[in-house]
Amino acid sequence: MACRRRKMRILLLLLFYQCATNNAENHRPSDPNFVLIMVDDLGIGDLGCYGNKTLRTPNINKLAKGGVTLTQHIAASPLCTPSRAAFLTGRYPVRSGMAALSKIGVFLFSASSGGLPTEEITFARLLKEKGYSTALIGKWHLGLNCNSRDDFCHHPLSHGFDYFYGLTATNLRDCKPGQGSVFVAGIQVYLATAFRIISITLISLLVLHYTGLFRISHGSLGFFLISTVLFGILLVFFFTFRYLNCFLMRNYQVIQQPLSYENLTQRLTEEAVQFIGRNTDAPFLLFLSFLQVHTALYASEDFKGKSKHGLYGDAVEEMDWSVGKILDVLEKWNLNKKTLVYFTSDQGAHVEEVSSTGEVHGGYNGIYKGGKATNWEGGIRVPGLLHWPGVVQAGAHIDEPTSNMDIFPTIVKLAGIPLPKDRIIDGRDLMPLLQGKILRSEHEFLFHYCNAYLNAVRWHPGNSESIWKAFFFTPNFNPEGSNGCYNSHVCFCYGSSVTHHNPPLLFDLSRDPREKTPLTPETEHHFYGILDVIQQAVNNHTKSLHPVANQLSWGNILWKPWLQLCCSSFFLSCSCDHESKED
Repeated sequence: MACRRRKMRILLLLLFYQCATNNAENHRPSDPNFVLIMVDDLGIGDLGCYGNKTLRTPNINKLAKGGVTLTQHIAASPLCTPSRAAFLTGRYPVRSGMAALSKIGVFLFSASSGGLPTEEITFARLLKEKGYSTALIGKWHLGLNCNSRDDFCHHPLSHGFDYFYGLTATNLRDCKPGQGSVFVAGIQVYLATAFRIISITLISLLVLHYTGLFRISHGSLGFFLISTVLFGILLVFFFTFRYLNCFLMRNYQVIQQPLSYENLTQRLTEEAVQFIGRNTDAPFLLFLSFLQVHTALYASEDFKGKSKHGLYGDAVEEMDWSVGKILDVLEKWNLNKKTLVYFTSDQGAHVEEVSSTGEVHGGYNGIYKGGKATNWEGGIRVPGLLHWPGVVQAGAHIDEPTSNMDIFPTIVKLAGIPLPKDRIIDGRDLMPLLQGKILRSEHEFLFHYCNAYLNAVRWHPGNSESIWKAFFFTPNFNPEGSNGCYNSHVCFCYGSSVTHHNPPLLFDLSRDPREKTPLTPETEHHFYGILDVIQQAVNNHTKSLHPVANQLSWGNILWKPWLQLCCSSFFLSCSCDHESKED
């Protein structure tokens, strides 16, 4: 009798839930709004809703409480440029050529010729064609020009955004005086040393040649002269990096060069608030892409020195304030129930980031190993919050593998737009999972790339709670007790920077989320069978890849003076501030 009553209660609960989800489906707006919030280098352990007890993130926690928290949300890459390309297109970055074969896996200079290819389709482009107003506010980092300084072939406005206000490259320490340099320990020192050697050699040869003590051919003298000039130009470039690469744009116009960090998060927030205010009666897509908490770190006077975690914590808490302002303006205009809000990070926290004074400037990845630039869980498991009152479950936690690529098909379908049929879309629609219509992720396999190299594979079998993860190679970490990579600002993907594994390292994340103890044939009876299934998945995935131009080749990422934007007439003193002016 008790068993029958229990079954009846379960049946009634299922019927009630079905009615609730059907009701949510019926009340879903036909053209909902989308607010997509991406933080740069935020660790999953930095937020209260993911267990942090010392950083104050009440507004993000509110977002989680009223929506769905994804606990196994995965970035398609552990680096900024490829991760963002995957997010916008719903495709692994290797499919668009946005994954490097060399050590450098992101764009470092505004005057590079590589970028998100024109033939790639972003969710912004599809929604704009449907009649949505679309805006990107904040960081882009997916290229700017191709052949001339005003073709803007990779610019956000060439990829479906109506409005852009932000930084086209990335926020490096070199952009802020007093924050140090990501180049100084490497390129700048090397160039300065080479410049001195070549200059001294050239001067010595000239003296010897023209005093008659030693004759040297004019060709050799010319070689040393040209080398000295080239090294001099490169030195000038790196020591003026801030002026040439760290500038704000509004649409196609450079409005502040170099950018000022004063109240920068507040300015980005105000731009976002104004965009929403301009579109209260029409569907819109807002991609708010914070420059924080990537270094160089900054915080306004209202937040500086207020957290328990130095400047990094101040920046996180100011970013949370900004999220609160966005939620407030949605409530002000009664847009809450018409708007899907998504919150995430582009990859895990950068654990190697330490200031010149020894202050930790990288975030916290919780229990997870590794960080930015690695495919350990700390590098790719990111916050994933989705909030839509009356449509998605409130306060739910979903521990199924999902990807930042899933946002593309999710919002495209919600906008009533068919998915492109001429290309593979790797993301999956999240709505059935968010509304409880399905309980398993549609990602049986997820492929984890380190630049263009397949690094690891995640397998979630349909008939098992296990989540297997196999590594073909792993980065070389510092000795026990350190999270960072050897002698490097980030981990790299090949050569002496990694260790290859045959057979692959195998973990069961359902039992070992910290990836501490690799399984062996002795500790896992199905060891070789699991690896066989994963290898077959790799073979099928590899067959689906087609040759594309490498956008992050050396030829595409190197600085090209003819592509350099400069808001003043004198090239070597690019400086302006038109922030107060209207277009």
